[in-house]
Amino acid sequence: MSSASTDSKELESLSEDNCWVALTSSPLHIQSVIDRVRSQQAGAIVLFAGTTRDNFEGKPVKDLRYESYTPLALRSMLEIASGVKERHGLKGVAIIHRLGVVPIGEESILIAVSAPHRQAAWRAGEEALEECKKRVEVWKLEEFADGGGVWRANRDGQAGERVG
Repeated sequence: MSSASTDSKELESLSEDNCWVALTSSPLHIQSVIDRVRSQQAGAIVLFAGTTRDNFEGKPVKDLRYESYTPLALRSMLEIASGVKERHGLKGVAIIHRLGVVPIGEESILIAVSAPHRQAAWRAGEEALEECKKRVEVWKLEEFADGGGVWRANRDGQAGERVG
């Protein structure tokens, strides 16, 4: 396993055996993540882009703020990437999660997988996302337009504690 690398203060990553994972405070770039999994042996690349929506359960959302325990989150992400790669016979996996404030309409997570055939890629992409939401040490603060907010584990529909 390669150690965490810091290209700048804004990106920390780990990689191993055609699996790459990263956390960054910068906006995410779809093409660069797709390029990390591109392979001449792959007939399919599947990309999931999770974006900040403008509401949660009918309440207007101002933005999301993500925090992580970075060393552990990167290791968890790499374990997930390696696991789905092995289980689905993938050629590559790339997962990047944004930290800090993510405005409405911008991506908070990108997951790209490549496989010889599309069915494996579809299944693996969804599995990687669900595992990230279950296991990765990332938390989000949903800040509402009314000035309040709720801290949540990074999982769909999980209740959080109201703040502010």
